[in-house]
Amino acid sequence: MDSPSQPPSNHPVVAEEARREPILTLPWPLTAYVVLLALIHLRVLLPPELENWTIDVFGFIPKRYDSSLVNLQFEGGAGAKVWTFVTYSLLHANLTHLAFNVLWLLPFGSALARRFGALRFFVFLAVTAAAGALAHLVTHEHAVVPMIGASASVSGAMAAAIRFAFVRGSFLSFSRSDADTAARVPALPLVQALRDRRIVGFLGVWFALNIIFGVGAIGVDSESAGVAWEAHIGGFFAGLLLFALFDPVPRVRSDDAADASSQDISNGI
Repeated sequence: MDSPSQPPSNHPVVAEEARREPILTLPWPLTAYVVLLALIHLRVLLPPELENWTIDVFGFIPKRYDSSLVNLQFEGGAGAKVWTFVTYSLLHANLTHLAFNVLWLLPFGSALARRFGALRFFVFLAVTAAAGALAHLVTHEHAVVPMIGASASVSGAMAAAIRFAFVRGSFLSFSRSDADTAARVPALPLVQALRDRRIVGFLGVWFALNIIFGVGAIGVDSESAGVAWEAHIGGFFAGLLLFALFDPVPRVRSDDAADASSQDISNGI
């Protein structure tokens, strides 16, 4: 009598599923940053006078830097001229404003935090925030409405991440590796990146969505609120151009980068 056949083992399937990771996993530096933003947003529970004082002290006000206003004092004194270049990015007008910035940051910030590590990641967010504030200052030197929001840092993180996001094995490629490996593939040289049609297409979509939805740093005053486009642009270009200063992953030759990029495209066809 033939012995009953054994059911096929499920172990290979389980092993394969174990190797597959979700597209988005949050490293602790990004989680800590998001939690920090959420905790700071609890300021909305403060009495109105104290909440307004918080925005005046930590929001970015271009008029604060007008040297001709010798008799006009702003909350925070001289120190606020320094720290508000970064602290404005930790404040948000409402939950919708906070949620939009966090949702935009999650996929790109996750890869960037894994690649940079905690210290580089936090410094990078601060530098891109400062670049956004500087761009806003140059173009709105007489503005008295505080600017708040993390959009300059978000834009910088997105710009930095696309330097390696589409490389074969990275997190937006057709042949994605595990999260840690995907975050540490060699980045494309800047010139090569700007020749990649996927990156150019991504940039076009990004700018279009910003125009349509107005996501980003906004004025606090609801009557004069508007998207701080210059802050977006300042943070974006800072992230794109300064990426190499923060990136710990060794560079690759342009021809090798081109091969990795083109092979990923062919794998997806």
